[in-house]
Amino acid sequence: MFYFTSLKTFVFCLVCLYFTQAASAQNASAPQFKVIAFYTGKEDQAHISFVQEAGKWFPAMAKKYNFTYDATNNWGNLNTNYLANYQVVIFLDTRPEDPLQRAAFEKYMKSGGAWMGFHFAAFALNQSAVPQNWDWYHNTFLGSGQYGSNTWRPTSAVLKVENSAHPAMKGQAATFKASPNEWYRWEKDLTKNPDIQIMASIDPASFPLGTGPKQSEIWHSGYYPVVWTNKNYKMIYFNMGHNDIDYEHHTNKDLSHTFGNPAEDKLILNALLWLGGSK
Repeated sequence: MFYFTSLKTFVFCLVCLYFTQAASAQNASAPQFKVIAFYTGKEDQAHISFVQEAGKWFPAMAKKYNFTYDATNNWGNLNTNYLANYQVVIFLDTRPEDPLQRAAFEKYMKSGGAWMGFHFAAFALNQSAVPQNWDWYHNTFLGSGQYGSNTWRPTSAVLKVENSAHPAMKGQAATFKASPNEWYRWEKDLTKNPDIQIMASIDPASFPLGTGPKQSEIWHSGYYPVVWTNKNYKMIYFNMGHNDIDYEHHTNKDLSHTFGNPAEDKLILNALLWLGGSK
């Protein structure tokens, strides 16, 4: 009788161990978080090139670091029900224009969602095809207001880390060289906004930055934030996302890439893992 009881106990323990290990394996393989990237991928070949790059780099990182990455050019998916499936939203090259989509995104962010934006996703300029007609997004959320000006051609810049304690800057050197990019100047002074935390700016070693031909497209001095967060939201904006393109010879070939730069890749990946972490 004792032997039979012991055998039952032994079998029971084996069954419990099996299911415990199975559950652990299932939890280990479950994605840590889910990412949805919105893009338009039209008009500017430099932005299209970046979107195409992102479409390869992010899935590779998702496989390596155990998160899921989906992408869509259907901005109609920017609604409350759809966003509920994701912990991180990325705007790769543009912003939503429909009022309902904008309202859904604002609600998502105010409810604890996370966001990463690149380059043209922050662009707005009155009397242009993309006017500043979304005050919460440009003035409150991003804090930058309208686009002011840019450098040209797309060139590399040395970036200075402004907040080394932030998770996005983990393991980053005090300065690092970014991939070629069209760098933006903004209407508002982000240093005077208490809600904005600047992560990186153009290091003075970069000047003169840009080659012209217009003199206004060459920066010789000044302070230019290029990566920042808003402490009231879980978000980060990167001014990067505009590759250099061979327009002159009408080939539209890529002359540079955003991804593949180890320091820049580390920055973007660190930021994404931070965004996808617990709220």
